[in-house]
Amino acid sequence: MARPLKDRIALVAGATRGAGRGIAVELGAAGATVYVTGRSTRARRSEYDRPETIEDTADLVTEAGGRGIAVPTDHLRPEQVRALVDRIAHEQGRLDVLVNDIWGGEKLFQWDTPVWEHDLDNGLKLLRLAVETHAVTCHHALPLLLRHPGGLVVEMTDGTAEYNRDTYRVNLFYDLAKASVLRMAFALGHELGPRGATAVALTPGWLRSEIMLDLFGVREENWRDALRREPHFAISETPRYVGRAVAALAADPDVARWNGQSLSSGGLAREYGFTDLDGSRPDAWRYLVEVQDAGRPADPTGYR
Repeated sequence: MARPLKDRIALVAGATRGAGRGIAVELGAAGATVYVTGRSTRARRSEYDRPETIEDTADLVTEAGGRGIAVPTDHLRPEQVRALVDRIAHEQGRLDVLVNDIWGGEKLFQWDTPVWEHDLDNGLKLLRLAVETHAVTCHHALPLLLRHPGGLVVEMTDGTAEYNRDTYRVNLFYDLAKASVLRMAFALGHELGPRGATAVALTPGWLRSEIMLDLFGVREENWRDALRREPHFAISETPRYVGRAVAALAADPDVARWNGQSLSSGGLAREYGFTDLDGSRPDAWRYLVEVQDAGRPADPTGYR
């Protein structure tokens, strides 16, 4: 198998589950050494109290053909992030790919709740987890990434810049969090581009994460059973799809053409030719605008 990322070193911050895990595994499948971080370990669960762990993710990376290294890290604690980057520098001497996928906000936001009614502590914590963690990680990791030209930073968010510009997302705190990460990638593009590196914002579509599958009471093997409850879930994608998007970006010698831009898994699938695990190419953000938000009946024909 082709291993275009052999000898590349990646850090996927927030890789316990969901998109972070899918990204780490696909980077491993392309041959990379991948450091995976999070707060859920085999010895101690985070407040999510879910079974997925960073050690499991690291094992999946290794099984895919790369080398997975799990490092428990709370990205709200700068001293832990600094120690993480110091370890990568000591063990590898370089960092080629940084993926900021830290989130942790599922239990902190209330749907369609105005700011004056939303729990303030939860809203502010959501902003810290979604934005502050990314800034802390960039502060400590980017000097190492800039030691060698061609580095890539991927800021993971929910929604493209175009979609989020015109659409109110859930509530003030959620909307602000996702828009901030989009803007962070734009700002990083200005700071990294002249120094030989690239920054992008990237969104998956409707993700069949472990949490989403549990919400619908299905597993990946029978995910279509959820369509009885939510027909538009037909446009959903696996976490590996956006993982393949990141791997394609990391292997592209001309990746700088995307610097500062907002990208999606579906858009990059058209550009690079990869597919989801089932061979399809879901284009969720086009579907949302043209079908779901337009009030049309659920039908992914032509969108995957």
